[in-house]
Amino acid sequence: MGVNVNAEWPEFQHGSELRVVKISPEGEEVTTYPGWVIDVGAPYPWLALRADWVRKVVEMDGLQFIPGDTLHEFFSPDHWFNLFSVWSPEGRLRGWYANVSRPTRIDESTTPATLYWLDLYVDLIGLPTGEFAIRDEDELLQSNLVSSDPFLHALILETRDELIRLFEARAFPFNQTDLTAGGFRP
Repeated sequence: MGVNVNAEWPEFQHGSELRVVKISPEGEEVTTYPGWVIDVGAPYPWLALRADWVRKVVEMDGLQFIPGDTLHEFFSPDHWFNLFSVWSPEGRLRGWYANVSRPTRIDESTTPATLYWLDLYVDLIGLPTGEFAIRDEDELLQSNLVSSDPFLHALILETRDELIRLFEARAFPFNQTDLTAGGFRP
């Protein structure tokens, strides 16, 4: 990436703005948007942000992202995934979108600080009904990581399995079902 990042996970005050940057598995910037630190009871070392969905309507495996939705985004410097919970403007949980990713890095030298996350192909979409879908395993297969980096390939599959276990148990970060929990008000 060529970015100077801090080795330690910084602390941010509630309401602090961060610039969020998604990086493709090939190392290219995919998207960037603002997020604001929120307190929704995320355990250490997780950082929770609020972001607003401003793009077009997107539907994937029953999960809709609609302009005006609020996302609670959870990032960690230690875990190989991140997660977005999607909330309607009325405060109804639409579902969760979890990304297998490298651990998150934050560059505090920028204003605002920049949070980088590198996507690693596989995603889990979870619905409040308990249904879930795994996405983009075909992209992982096409990446040829199974031959070029078997350790990373195995880690991605292990993380996918961990996401399934967490979702089925409704364990953090799949446990938030009330938009007003943790002091956050729409």
